[in-house]
Amino acid sequence: MTHPRGSASKTAALSAALSGAVDLSALKARAEAPQKQPPAPPRPADGAAPAAGGAVIDVTEATFQTEVVERSLQQLVVVDLWAEWCGPCKQLSPVLERLAAESGGAWVLAKVDVDANPRIAQLFGAQSIPTVIAIGGGQPVDAFSGALPEPEIRKWLSSLLDALRDRLPGIKAAEQNGGGVEVPEDPRFTEAEEAFERGDFAAAQAAYERILDVEPANEEAKTALAQVKFTARAEAAGPDAIAKADADPADLDAQLAAADLEVAGQQPEAGFARLIAVVRRTAGDDRNKVREHLVALFELFDSADERVMKARRDLASALY
Repeated sequence: MTHPRGSASKTAALSAALSGAVDLSALKARAEAPQKQPPAPPRPADGAAPAAGGAVIDVTEATFQTEVVERSLQQLVVVDLWAEWCGPCKQLSPVLERLAAESGGAWVLAKVDVDANPRIAQLFGAQSIPTVIAIGGGQPVDAFSGALPEPEIRKWLSSLLDALRDRLPGIKAAEQNGGGVEVPEDPRFTEAEEAFERGDFAAAQAAYERILDVEPANEEAKTALAQVKFTARAEAAGPDAIAKADADPADLDAQLAAADLEVAGQQPEAGFARLIAVVRRTAGDDRNKVREHLVALFELFDSADERVMKARRDLASALY
């Protein structure tokens, strides 16, 4: 699992990939010329967020140039790479859709089904989904992977809008009409997010656990805590974790680390099957340890995900 915020090197790589895939020469000239397009439509008089129809668009390989690249000369375009089978996508996409509707035209969410449009995912070099890429002025400007907590997404969007305000006329127009993204001022989440961003997973975990001690039903904190724990384990596993586990099936910790790496690499079926096999051949405390680890992996996905449902049935069979 990669760090959620896009690094400078990743952004440069995305920019190079995009430049090689679409015609940016005409766009560059138009971006430098005075913009004459009308401003974003105003928000409704009653203060309600505009309908998501104009704020959320489905993009295909055929419409990518127009709907993403050309549109990004006026507005920030946030590309959401998703798939129907992706559990974390089902957590992230509704949040992005709601925030896009709230923005009043400051930015647009471009949803891309990677199964139906694999070349777009290849274009961005996406290693996992969900992956979210911000496009401004015809070029990628930042990216993150994974289902981040809503406060962190709001903070990310606010930073992008601030940085691009003078370059993209749609941002200023939307803000004049009452749109935009407000950054929540919850110091508890800020503390946790900052710890996560600097790679201090222990501190991030402790911060989210403190929130849950006071608010046991806080879903944002629950989701974030599960993601932090998994990210810490997956990054600690190392690239050779699967090979080590395959070489020594009796090494319980190696099997757990390998399963984490397989799930992080978008091979959840392999990770689930690995741990279910370990459950079948262990007993007592060892078996319980593996079972708890597997259940924690299930929680990273939508409960209705067919792969999770099958794995739960297989686990029950292995246990009883």
